[in-house]
Amino acid sequence: MSKRRIGLLVMAYGTPEREADILPYYTHIRHGREPAAELVADLAARYQSIGGISPLAKNTKDQVDALVNKLNQMQEVALFVPYIGLKHITPFIEEAVTAIHRDGIEEAVSIVLAPHYSTMSIQSYNDRAAEAAAKLGNLKISSIDSWYKEEHFIQYWAGSVKTELDKLTEAEKNHALVIYSAHSLPERIRKQNDPYESQLAETADMISLAAGIEEYVTAWQSAGKSPEPWLGPDVLDLTRDYYDKGYRTFIYVPVGFVADHLEVLYDNDTECKELTDELGANYYRATMPNTNETFIKAMANTVLAQLL
Repeated sequence: MSKRRIGLLVMAYGTPEREADILPYYTHIRHGREPAAELVADLAARYQSIGGISPLAKNTKDQVDALVNKLNQMQEVALFVPYIGLKHITPFIEEAVTAIHRDGIEEAVSIVLAPHYSTMSIQSYNDRAAEAAAKLGNLKISSIDSWYKEEHFIQYWAGSVKTELDKLTEAEKNHALVIYSAHSLPERIRKQNDPYESQLAETADMISLAAGIEEYVTAWQSAGKSPEPWLGPDVLDLTRDYYDKGYRTFIYVPVGFVADHLEVLYDNDTECKELTDELGANYYRATMPNTNETFIKAMANTVLAQLL
């Protein structure tokens, strides 16, 4: 008996893979408006500071490989075939959907490499995939909205945070704060009763309960460069505020992200570290999931629950 062939559409934000990609990538993010030269130079400088270019492209491919392997190991009913669809750089979401259709696959499931739902993030990915499939016909895509509650997701992060807490001296533990963060979005999402903020708060509660953490807060990071207000408090502002309240050790947990990339390696490991150094505080940052087996199982379980 032959297995069902199911397309596994893994969607992500995307990142430049070489310096020449930075301008078109940035222009796409700005809906076709080319950014000012100083903005491009600033982004290029950030990439240079973390080694020349973001490791995200490779990390995404590695995660997709690990996920499809796990899915095909966990059950014998279906054969999952992987496709990567990116939001702001090729292979775009539409290109991935076209490839699924071209390969004769009529059934697919999509998951975004971001655990929390927002109308401005996850919904935009899912809508693009659905629209592309509708134009082609004869392809059904079942899309996952969020997966932040999956037990292995919580298990991974609880373990990652506890690893950092175990590094603290007794003196550091007496004035320590865990800061959970995710990518900021424009405040206007609140007008849509968007669950993004509440899902981050719920994530922080679940991880803290599992890890036995009492001193923790949530914050936002990596806000876009636009005039409209974005969700806050920003991690840097919050760090200053809690330093003034007597905290001297900060453990950053960028739980809204799934891999090492610019927003973690620069916004946390450079900017937050520089601030804690300036304040005379201690900096710790939880290890990102990347291809950790427990984390990959969280996504695999989510995919299977959606389909089988």
